[in-house]
Amino acid sequence: MSSPCVGIVGGLGVEATIHYYKAITAAFKGRPAPRLLIAHADVDRGLAYVRAGEVDKLGAYLASLVNQLADGGAEAVAIPAVTPHLCIAEVKRLSRVPLISIMDEIAAELRRRGLARVAAFGTRFTVESGLFGLVPGVSFAQPTPEEIDTIHDSYFTIVDTGRLGADRIAGLRAIAHRLCRDEGAEAILLAGTELALVFDEANAGFPAVDCTRLHLEAIVRRLAG
Repeated sequence: MSSPCVGIVGGLGVEATIHYYKAITAAFKGRPAPRLLIAHADVDRGLAYVRAGEVDKLGAYLASLVNQLADGGAEAVAIPAVTPHLCIAEVKRLSRVPLISIMDEIAAELRRRGLARVAAFGTRFTVESGLFGLVPGVSFAQPTPEEIDTIHDSYFTIVDTGRLGADRIAGLRAIAHRLCRDEGAEAILLAGTELALVFDEANAGFPAVDCTRLHLEAIVRRLAG
């Protein structure tokens, strides 16, 4: 029996897709090659739908890519981005194959760690929404509007350049420490896949949950059968 085939909706953004591809192939070094497909999404189109609040259009667009991957043989699909999950119910409704959901992995990890109050770093849409209500039983400490601006701008700097300067990293660490100290956050969710290019749980300098790592581990498990 052949191993399962997994599809990736890439391009949201490109650096995160590359990170996922490298991590998956590294996990299979010395083992049979994984059966992996990638479909490229237009990040500008996706963000336009997000900014306009056109959740149905975003869901239909992403589902069309999921179904492209299904046509190519994918038996499950992962979307390596958090913000698009605001339309995940619509994507699931329209998709012909199951999704490997980053939200499911985050929820399971928070239960495992016994974390009840967290904050999120990612796009403005993710931070302000508290992960779109998709992580039940967890309360979210909210950054100030100015802090949200800093987090959002820093995130898109990584999207655009693949890196973040020392001053920006120090600024994010300061926000994380304030949220833990003043707002009762027990950990910061690194809830933007590009953040994995800068932070992980070992080097963050604050209590962190690496959402990209959790998602990648779930994808690797599926690929391994």
